[in-house]
Amino acid sequence: MRIFVPMDSAAKALGADLVAAALAAAAPDAEIIRTGTRGMIWLEPLVEVEIDGVRQGYGPATPEDAAAILDGSSEKALGPVEELDWLTRQTRLTFARVGVIDPLSLSDYEAHGGLSGLRRALDMTGEEIVGEVTASGLRGRGGAGFPTGIKWKTVLEADAPQKYIVCNADEGDSGTFADRMIMEGDPFTLIEGMAIAGLGVGATRGYVYLRSEYPDAIRVMEEAVRLARAAGMLGPDVLGSGRAFDMEIRKGAGAYVCGEDTSLLNSLEGKRGVVRAKPPLPALEGFLGRPTVVNNVISLATVPVIFEKGAAHHASFGIGKSRGTITLQIAGNVKHGGLFETGFGLTLGEVIDEIAGGTATGRPVKAVQVGGPLGAYMPREKFDAPLGYEEFGAEGGLIGHAGLVVFDDTADMLGMARFAMEFCAVESCGKCTPCRIGAVRGVETIDRIAQGDAAAIPLLTDLCETMTDGSLCALGGFTPYPVMSALTHFPEDFATAKEAAE
Repeated sequence: MRIFVPMDSAAKALGADLVAAALAAAAPDAEIIRTGTRGMIWLEPLVEVEIDGVRQGYGPATPEDAAAILDGSSEKALGPVEELDWLTRQTRLTFARVGVIDPLSLSDYEAHGGLSGLRRALDMTGEEIVGEVTASGLRGRGGAGFPTGIKWKTVLEADAPQKYIVCNADEGDSGTFADRMIMEGDPFTLIEGMAIAGLGVGATRGYVYLRSEYPDAIRVMEEAVRLARAAGMLGPDVLGSGRAFDMEIRKGAGAYVCGEDTSLLNSLEGKRGVVRAKPPLPALEGFLGRPTVVNNVISLATVPVIFEKGAAHHASFGIGKSRGTITLQIAGNVKHGGLFETGFGLTLGEVIDEIAGGTATGRPVKAVQVGGPLGAYMPREKFDAPLGYEEFGAEGGLIGHAGLVVFDDTADMLGMARFAMEFCAVESCGKCTPCRIGAVRGVETIDRIAQGDAAAIPLLTDLCETMTDGSLCALGGFTPYPVMSALTHFPEDFATAKEAAE
């Protein structure tokens, strides 16, 4: 008997370790395999028992459910996991193996398509590799949506004795967890993607900058790198090709601004994590002043499937200039929270009402913040907006890292606007005045509005324009998104000042 229990952080927080121990005690001869999560967090801990080659699900499981799960009498039976609606509606490219395989089994990884992309890339030139990524339409999944192929081409064509691949795994946005899930559930795909990137641009060294708040991801990634090196997937002779690429894991100290690429590079070099002025671009003068590819976890983890199935396959999904899949992370006051991977193009309303099932409280949805703490609050009137970079941007939204945090009609949007400014004030690196001072003044201005000062409303608008136009990076430049969207779409929550003026 083979039993699968997630070792993902979310599942562990909900008691997965205790469930696994209870199952092991009740069935000592069974093989307990710890996996990543399928992404259905409301069903965690999700136990899967393989029967005649089909994995039957039970969840959310408790240790007391062990006996009933083993004899098939549990009331928490869900049927074949692969047939659950949440999974059948998805297009899983990047996350195809997560929740399916043992994350630290390289043989399991290979059996499910792993390494085929790297083997193909080893037979290609750097120009061909970069051309394949360009043709796939892959864009940065960390937030900016910059075309990956253009970034790689810049590094490829740069003349330097040493080049680097840096993976931005400093996933600090509220309501986001896709990077963590891939690192804990399928770490070899990130390693493979970084190796392909190295082959493509001529880099022989890579680093994963991983936030210290992810201890499980750090443990899994460090062990995966060790195993990959031992198997010849990394090192001076990648898979016997004679070509070199090696990498290591570096832990960040917990600064939100280090999610910005130049701040990350400063931190990686042992310096204070502050923003660098651009130019020069990191692609030309990045880590230690050398040409550097800086990509997000999901961007790099998607590269292997592009080379396994071909650029055209990846590009066949999505809308407009947003090709491939979007890894939606659904959180907040929501009935069905978790990770949902699908082609770009679903509307916000389809995601919230159909996939997520509305709010957990049963109250009406008031707003959805898309794109982390710097994303706009989208009202119900904007729910027809399709999730594509340009399409969503035209509606005043920001996809960012594709985190969605749902709020019901009890949310105070003035309070949320204040939180955005306060967050910026706390997390600012202090490099530029509009962010460092503007966020502090923003908190004070919103407090004046809350106390009935109507004159502070146009002042807040002017302040937001200054921060947008004058900040060095997206922290100060995008903080006005949540503030102004709250003010624009939910004026009734700012009505105290208007009533006082009248």
